Amino acid sequence: MSDHEQQQPAPPRGKILEALARAERKVFTRPAPKSANAQVKFLLTRMMGSAKSLAEHVGTSTRTIERYRAGKLTTPQKRLKAALLEETESEWQPQVRAQVRAAAATSRGMMVEVTAYFGFTCTGSSDDGRERHITTDISPTYVQ
Repeated sequence: MSDHEQQQPAPPRGKILEALARAERKVFTRPAPKSANAQVKFLLTRMMGSAKSLAEHVGTSTRTIERYRAGKLTTPQKRLKAALLEETESEWQPQVRAQVRAAAATSRGMMVEVTAYFGFTCTGSSDDGRERHITTDISPTYVQ
């Protein structure tokens, strides 16, 4: 099997969009809450204090949410921890994300940098496959 045949396929579009969302989260002015107790309290403020709707959102019981709010529970199971983290990050400082998007749309746009593998399997020539770093601008029309 040659090196070229062993290369991984390109990531699906969803993975690329997730990576862009993670990059967007890095522009927050303050870090999001880390502890489960703080995340639950924050999410409850976003849900107007409704433990029932938050429980439905993260896939747990209302009683569990109440225990985290009261500080009786501190360490969530993996599934609940992931759900709380995802929900907190999606709700954290939406006005900052909106401002960054607006600034990108009115300025140069976005800069994307990728690492890709290019070349042939011919050994000993200048066409040997190797990683290349590619940086390109995305115009403001695509950012909007």
